[in-house]
Amino acid sequence: MTDTTNQAPDLFDKFDGIIHTRTELLAGGVEDPFNLVMERVISPTRAICNGRETILLGTYNYMGMTFDPDVIEAGKQALENFGSGTTGSRVLNGTYRGHRDCEDALREFYGMDHAMVFSTGYQANLGIISTIAGKGDYIVLDIDSHASIWDGCALGNAEVVPFKHNDIEAMDKRLGRIPAGAGKLVVLEGVYSMLGDIAPLKEMIAVAKKHGAMVLVDEAHSMGFIGEHGRGVAEAQGVLDDVDFVIGTFSKSVGTVGGFCVSNHPKFEIMRLVCRPYVFTASLPPSVVATAATSIRKLMQGGAKRAHLWENSQRLHGGLTKLGFTLGTTEPQSAIVAVIMPDLERGAAMWEALLKEGLYVNLARPPATPANMTLLRCSLCAEHSTEEVETILGMFERAGKAVSII
Repeated sequence: MTDTTNQAPDLFDKFDGIIHTRTELLAGGVEDPFNLVMERVISPTRAICNGRETILLGTYNYMGMTFDPDVIEAGKQALENFGSGTTGSRVLNGTYRGHRDCEDALREFYGMDHAMVFSTGYQANLGIISTIAGKGDYIVLDIDSHASIWDGCALGNAEVVPFKHNDIEAMDKRLGRIPAGAGKLVVLEGVYSMLGDIAPLKEMIAVAKKHGAMVLVDEAHSMGFIGEHGRGVAEAQGVLDDVDFVIGTFSKSVGTVGGFCVSNHPKFEIMRLVCRPYVFTASLPPSVVATAATSIRKLMQGGAKRAHLWENSQRLHGGLTKLGFTLGTTEPQSAIVAVIMPDLERGAAMWEALLKEGLYVNLARPPATPANMTLLRCSLCAEHSTEEVETILGMFERAGKAVSII
């Protein structure tokens, strides 16, 4: 007989609840919504999924730059001239001409003094937040902040003070309770990725400055699209000059991969030597920074695309509302339109019904979603035609009726 008295627990036991939920979901015969394979990508809005041509409505490719000819050519040239990778950190051999050019493009795009490129958007938040706010400092942040923001807080070991989503008064109270003389950082997002709602940045930044806090705004889901020049919600609300740090990503509107931070802080360049997720990771391949720089510069002249994307958002939001779906916002606020499902089982059924119609959307579930909601998250693209949006509405109507959502 085996003695199990001192046997250590299986470290995977903590995941049993998620394993059970997944097993139960797939046991009903539904296609796995978290394991879709795109066999071929045709354009920013179309792909072959499971042998069927599918409209893409869940890719974050907001400005449709992934197939832009100039962007692709820039990547090809860099691949040919500089090879497939740098095999080094930015502080060692990993800074090529293209990395500097990409940071120049960001400085030009935002009109700011400093720009720092990271290997992912996740690392940008992880690195900047953990480096500037450490032990003894306080981070005041929205409860619905992205996982990378929360992880940046944990890595830096600062005191974390969350407040109710988009609640200006609650934020003010939290800041007022912080001990005098403590370092304070307020972290906000321009667009919150689950419901697609925007933050009242103008009012929130005014409160932060009243309390002497520095402000970081993550504009991942608004950069390229929102604001006169595509600089994000802070620009649209006229408060970009009051933001100390803007975080963003290349994996949304820019159409590739990577992350960045821009700032006017006079001491910002020291971050290149003290920010661990920047110092201790390999830099982006030359082809990636070349595509990013080209895309960013083209987004500066993206006014027509931005206008069409707003039209798409208004058309989809209005059409889904008219069909009887419950949406995450009462009015379209971004390129994200979230459709609230009754529960995970019917959400998965609706997701599968849409896929069979030829439409891909994101199925989002707790704990990633606020208030334990299950969502079908739609991410529009500037390359979606008006006709495609109308086709999408027809798909939602048929699928919604088939699974008794509407």
